[in-house]
Amino acid sequence: MRIGVDTGGTFTDVVAVDERTGEIFTTKTPSTPANPADGFMAGLAKVGGAKAGVAVTGLVHGTTVATNQLLEDRIQDLGFVTTEGFEFILEIARQSVPDGYGNSYFWVKPPRIVPVHRVKTVGGRLDHLGAEVRPFDEEEATRVARWFRERGITAIGVCFLHSYANPGHEARMREVLEREHPEAVVSLSSDVLREYREYERSVTTLVDAAVKPTMRRYIANLSERLRMPYSVMKSNGGILSAAEVVHQPITTVLSGPAAGALGAALIAATSGHPSVITLDGGGTSTDVAVVVDGEPSLTTEGSIGRYPCKIPMIDIVTVGAGGGSIAWISPEGTLKVGPRSAGADPGPLCYGRGGGDVTVTDAHVFLGRIPPHLLGGEIPLDRQAAREGVEALAGKLGLSPERTATGVLEISAFNQCNAIRQITVKRGLDVRDFPLVTFGGSGPLLACRLIDILGLPAVIVPPDPGNVSAFGLLTVDVKNDYVRTHVTRSPDLNVLEGIFAELEGQAVAALDREGFTSPVCRRSADLRYYGQAYEVRVPAPPGPLGEEWRAEVLARFHEAHERLYGYAYRDDPRHAVEWVNLRVSGIGPITRPAIPERSRRGEEALPAPGARRVCFDEREGWAECPVHQRADLRWGDVVSGPAVIEEYGSTLPLHPGFTAACDAHGNLVIRRADAAAPGTGGAVRERETGESL
Repeated sequence: MRIGVDTGGTFTDVVAVDERTGEIFTTKTPSTPANPADGFMAGLAKVGGAKAGVAVTGLVHGTTVATNQLLEDRIQDLGFVTTEGFEFILEIARQSVPDGYGNSYFWVKPPRIVPVHRVKTVGGRLDHLGAEVRPFDEEEATRVARWFRERGITAIGVCFLHSYANPGHEARMREVLEREHPEAVVSLSSDVLREYREYERSVTTLVDAAVKPTMRRYIANLSERLRMPYSVMKSNGGILSAAEVVHQPITTVLSGPAAGALGAALIAATSGHPSVITLDGGGTSTDVAVVVDGEPSLTTEGSIGRYPCKIPMIDIVTVGAGGGSIAWISPEGTLKVGPRSAGADPGPLCYGRGGGDVTVTDAHVFLGRIPPHLLGGEIPLDRQAAREGVEALAGKLGLSPERTATGVLEISAFNQCNAIRQITVKRGLDVRDFPLVTFGGSGPLLACRLIDILGLPAVIVPPDPGNVSAFGLLTVDVKNDYVRTHVTRSPDLNVLEGIFAELEGQAVAALDREGFTSPVCRRSADLRYYGQAYEVRVPAPPGPLGEEWRAEVLARFHEAHERLYGYAYRDDPRHAVEWVNLRVSGIGPITRPAIPERSRRGEEALPAPGARRVCFDEREGWAECPVHQRADLRWGDVVSGPAVIEEYGSTLPLHPGFTAACDAHGNLVIRRADAAAPGTGGAVRERETGESL
């Protein structure tokens, strides 16, 4: 059995796949923010209880430990060593003022990741080709190392100018730190990001140094309790063994969301939807990504919180719009929702754990849209506490409780829509061309409103939506990324071939340590028109480098540039193409779990639904609403709203005017009734073959 464990802000999700039968087992358990390893072990114990005596052949973990440390700005005792004369690189940054501040006079720069008094410089200088201009000052390096040791600063980032071209000076600085300050945890920019642009390289290196002690403690604690090897999900859509991850923890900063996007992409592609938008709604946040032709979009221009991180990562937009997002009143007297979250502890009011604020989950509970319990009854919900909280908030706003609760959900829906627009409209994509795959415990709750607001063609809710991220952990290959800056307008193909060979050698060596005997190496290159400030990445063909190879890369660049920006200079000699970065991804392929087909319903009738009072619209008021169990639905069944469809890890409130059809793989496909597959009120079987679903 292979097991995936995804630790989220509110729940820890577990998916286990029996490699012999293909059977998939899912479960959830509350997360334990004080020590995430406790929730991890509790989830595994549930699998052990249900599947006793089964051997575990693989274990993959998606973690938010590094992400949460950055989002919560818990960065302490961090030091920075850079080239003499560049001690203010963090203060100068990019000299840019964020959108919304028309006059920089009103904008105050946030604190730097390392305060200026903990930035130290060392003499020595390289040019942009890596040639030594001034020798490394070992005496000064020794004084710097002792200064950090005397002050107990044990996490140190090192970023020297042009070390992407020659890591020699940084390697010598590490030797000095190891000799003079052996307790220090050190990150070198030439290890973390061997790419030019010193500000982004510096911050990325410092982020790696900041999370390294925390991740090492967490991995060590988990490894001691597990007593078996396991892998960790990376932001780039690959996995890496825990033993290797401790050396590059920054690669895990979008661990869980990346797994969700990949799992949703596989589920959608299996059901005939290769290009989709994915929405992962959790307890704390909502993560949105775009999948085109089965592959999520990648970026190296991402950020975590306020820190730019130029590591390869799946292009994900995150907003504070989860089930635990808190509703509050602004100083101007208007209703706001998020980004602050009640999380797992104390959680929403209805959890009965001491929470004091109304959340999105409380609004759903008050309106009857989710059951009076979670996880099949494991977590009872206090509906009276949710009602009292909503009524108190309504009194402050001068609104009815129903209007207040639906208003909270409406604001949360628009927050999610804004994230979807950022990942589509801002990138030149028409959101109406993409079905939406929504998952996570809170993901399906606002599906119908998202169709209305954005004009989506459909929303797809996979089986066990709360466990899609954990399932995604079992679908990804081992993957490492390597980069080298090489800026030229007249590339020497022999030089390029040598750089690719070196990067591929590093990739193969790393995968060999992971036990892969037949790794796959994929090349890519970052190019731009001479004079531009940023690049476009395009895949590069394998094989020997010749003029045909060069022409193919250039053609791909022109095509990609035109697709992104609407123009290209294919035949204009005034606009030379500049090569900037060469990249290699080393991939160790795994066997992905198969998604089984569901059986069709025979002559037997669909089990009669339950019922409870639900409010979908404050103007229409409350009404008895059918409540279906998702486990009862078969391929071809159609449920018409108003209705509620419940399952172990999530709930789908189906608004009036919408239908949910069960497809061949058990996904619920939601459409407006006038655009949906044929069916009549209530729950019926598809009259034709069901293939139109």
